[in-house]
Amino acid sequence: MAELATIARPYAEALFQAAASDLAAASLWIRELSVLSSNDDLQALAANPNYTVAQIFDLIVAVAPETGKSDQAKNFLQAVLQNRRLSALPEIAAQFQALKNAQAGYFDAVIYSAFPIDSLALSELGTLLEAKFKRKLNLSVEINEELIGGVRVVVGDEVLDTSVKARLEQMKAALTV
Repeated sequence: MAELATIARPYAEALFQAAASDLAAASLWIRELSVLSSNDDLQALAANPNYTVAQIFDLIVAVAPETGKSDQAKNFLQAVLQNRRLSALPEIAAQFQALKNAQAGYFDAVIYSAFPIDSLALSELGTLLEAKFKRKLNLSVEINEELIGGVRVVVGDEVLDTSVKARLEQMKAALTV
């Protein structure tokens, strides 16, 4: 969703600059806010004109321990709520994390697999992928049974697809030509 990314970018960049002295702490509370803001009930509550920004703020701070500890987090949340951007918080968090990773020289890599990957196999796969993509990677694994077998790796806009599903689709395309 390009529009949401456009809305989120200035918030993520401002947060990244403001939290430069303690990116780890900011990463904790922005992730917490991202998870909370993804809740449909909270979104509906925030959209309800019967509730004020202060009431929504108090509710979020009450259930978000990391956010409640930080004045910076509270100020950021207040700005987001006043501008009615609660729905943009997951994207803000994602862009903030990307900025943090880029500063550290890391890139997010999502590994889609038909089956769970144990830690030893993930470590070995991570080493191979870092060599293939020529960069340090933060790995996360998501299960996608439609792949049948193998893996599909997404790093930014690059995709490495060695799944059985992809190979079957290639065979189908070759046979139907």
